[in-house]
Amino acid sequence: MEITATNEAQGRVIRIYAGQLFDPESLELRPRQKVTVSQDSGLILDVRPYLIPEEGEVDFTNADTVVDLRDATVLPGFVDAHVHMFLHPYAERTWEDQLTKESLVERTVRATVHAKRTLMAGFTTVRDLGTEGAEDADIQLRKCMSGPNPLIPGPRYFCANRAIIASGSYGPKSNLHLHQDGVEGVTGAEFVDGEAKCMKAVRKQVGAGADWVKVLYTDLVVSLSHYRVRTRMADVSTSTATATIQTFTTDELKVLVRTAHQLGVKVAAHANTWRADLLPENGGVDTLEHGNDLGPDWLLDAIQRSRVIWVPTLAVYYTNDTAKAPGGPWDRTAHNFQRALARGITNIACGGDTGPFPHGDNALEMKLMVRLGADWRLVLRWATLGGWQCVRSMRWEGQEGAARLAWVPAMQESAAAVGDNEVPFGIVKKGFVADIVATRGDLQRDFENAVDKSNITFVMKGGKIFKMGGREWSG
Repeated sequence: MEITATNEAQGRVIRIYAGQLFDPESLELRPRQKVTVSQDSGLILDVRPYLIPEEGEVDFTNADTVVDLRDATVLPGFVDAHVHMFLHPYAERTWEDQLTKESLVERTVRATVHAKRTLMAGFTTVRDLGTEGAEDADIQLRKCMSGPNPLIPGPRYFCANRAIIASGSYGPKSNLHLHQDGVEGVTGAEFVDGEAKCMKAVRKQVGAGADWVKVLYTDLVVSLSHYRVRTRMADVSTSTATATIQTFTTDELKVLVRTAHQLGVKVAAHANTWRADLLPENGGVDTLEHGNDLGPDWLLDAIQRSRVIWVPTLAVYYTNDTAKAPGGPWDRTAHNFQRALARGITNIACGGDTGPFPHGDNALEMKLMVRLGADWRLVLRWATLGGWQCVRSMRWEGQEGAARLAWVPAMQESAAAVGDNEVPFGIVKKGFVADIVATRGDLQRDFENAVDKSNITFVMKGGKIFKMGGREWSG
């Protein structure tokens, strides 16, 4: 390796020669870019164009110092802002059976497999919004995938521990003991009632190590009975059993959010129907999950102006609604998303609710967004830089966040200095962490094929290569 005085100061570096580089800020594909990465800090040292004559001076056979992606498009690593790593497809086993018939050991082993599949598909970061009965296993899984020498390969992992829900509003539900939450002590979320208990639950989860707090604010009308409050009315009133119902009071919601924010943690709300009190300007949440009923036009305009980030989870509706009938769950969800696009709503992040459909197929969310009319360049922004802006900690927000962001080029935000989940990512730019992927597909002409896992040929997370030439890379 040719060592210069500058490189000696930088330590071990690797140079990526990209045929094209996607910039989520400008939404441009920039031709012939050289990305220099520090293998010691995991940060991007430099991004600049290279000239064709320069190629003749480069030893592209030296895989230790050079990555040849001249025939590929390089992008920031993808972010899935809504996964459930401890679930697998409901087509394989129902949600209830996964929670009540699979041991915690089995579910954890499955989660490690899911984590690797996710990373190899180009998703270098995920936000896990609830273990769904796997207790606190997400906190320990995060530990196993973090640090300079992780036990297992996986994405950067933000977790919400146990979702918080009002009594009677979730599952699994006993058919014998109707007033009992859960079955044999297994619950899909943490049940709380009243403002004091809401405050206590948030404090306990933050103390346990959660990156996020997730609140289930309304029922979600899909083909999964465990999400509904009044399912036991189904034999006498099907409309009642499937109705969307607010589960927490507005005051309880405000206590949940205020307590989490006081402790420096953001809040995600699981909600089918948008409400004004869910917007952060009204004391509401930071991100809204699902939201496939945008409500009246005045509320749509308020959402468009709000700083709330919407994670539509199109993929889970698409996957679970096998009939795809007019007026069905997927049809309503698709029209809802198109209505949002027409209204100019762009404060969106990509998150498919991955788990009920296979881990590794996370790109389905991006594919559906483009299929429904979203600009592919915006979708890539939502899946990269927008993903970081969605999942990042509160320390990146407000005046403190602006000051940190201004200092990013000074190379002070490495994982060694601030921790795996505090590094800046989502863009290939000096000072940001080197979470980088590449596709040999054509994003402009065949977007779905280009982002499919079969075409993701290169994956780097934190300056470490995990996939090269379409295969797992061990160095």
